[in-house]
Amino acid sequence: MLRWILFSLTLLTTVIALFTVVNWPSIPGWLLALASAELGHFLALLTVALLVAAFTVGSVGPLRWPVLGLGLVSLVLLLRPAWLASQLAGELPGKLQSDFGPAASARAAFSWMRLFVPATTPSGPVATHVYAANGMTLDFYAPVPGTGSANGATNAPCVIVIHGGGWDGGKKEEFGWFNRHLSARGFAVAAIEYRLAPQFPWPAPRDDVRAAVAWLKAHAAELRIDPARLVLFGRSAGGSIAEAVAYGSPDPAIRGVAAFYAPADLHYAWITSKEGDVLDPLKLLRQYLGGSPEQVPAAYEAASGYLQVRRGAPPTLLVHGDRDVIVWHRQSERLAERLAENNVPHALISLPWATHGFEFYGDSPSGQLAMYALESFLATVTK
Repeated sequence: MLRWILFSLTLLTTVIALFTVVNWPSIPGWLLALASAELGHFLALLTVALLVAAFTVGSVGPLRWPVLGLGLVSLVLLLRPAWLASQLAGELPGKLQSDFGPAASARAAFSWMRLFVPATTPSGPVATHVYAANGMTLDFYAPVPGTGSANGATNAPCVIVIHGGGWDGGKKEEFGWFNRHLSARGFAVAAIEYRLAPQFPWPAPRDDVRAAVAWLKAHAAELRIDPARLVLFGRSAGGSIAEAVAYGSPDPAIRGVAAFYAPADLHYAWITSKEGDVLDPLKLLRQYLGGSPEQVPAAYEAASGYLQVRRGAPPTLLVHGDRDVIVWHRQSERLAERLAENNVPHALISLPWATHGFEFYGDSPSGQLAMYALESFLATVTK
């Protein structure tokens, strides 16, 4: 009985491990790929325990060798994302310095220890403010005293965080650890809500971001932020909004824009999608923009950061997983090419093992690299 339990558990870990390299375009497939890539190192510990048991429990018998074979395959696949992250971490500081200029960092881009022992983050005060006449609110994370540019009398730069959710969902409280992490690094963070489709299609989100920027500038003194050092950041749909606002509404106070796994060109998203794709992107685009590109071409133009890029656009950081089945990696590649054509400082950090939502666990292989890249970018463009 024990031998079959060991064999079954080892087989299960192997099946899960396969999702670090196999794409299954569906919600379950995406979630399995996400978990195996970003939390697989924990499952690797179970695999080691199974291998030890296979060679110390006498009753395993002839199943010992299948368990060994499956276990070794599991270990290689489950630790592959962390190993690739450690390799990419060696190149990342030089790439960021080449793209944006030098930025001092007191920590390494990747740590094996942090995979298993998460870093502790001090928390600063958080306050909710109404920033627009339509009742939209933002959560303001003040910088932790004594950190970064928040130390002393210098007012802190502020990162405006725009949540994801397919333009029809999500909330500003998502990824609270992320906002606390940035505030612990000396940045103020304003995590905003915005009006959602289908009740409020484009340009409602753009107008809400603009209103948040105006409110932060008007209240900069009491918030102790620098109104001339703002950065837009968004993930997925929020990244799409951030890009469209940063490029389509020029403002010298916007020092940079950063986006994780965002659809930059919504016309391109339409023509490369089909009914039945993961999360039904055609439905989301119709809701968000009010129809197809043929019906509302101006909306697709204005809401696509890719189509709004001009010379003098803000420096841009893009981070995207090669295995993203929800927003194709090619979206960020094309935006990087467009930025290069217009001589806009930019960097695209591609994560070969990662899929959509890769930084849900901040100390995962993807989470560590993405946060390091973002911190370096913020420090450079706001100094």
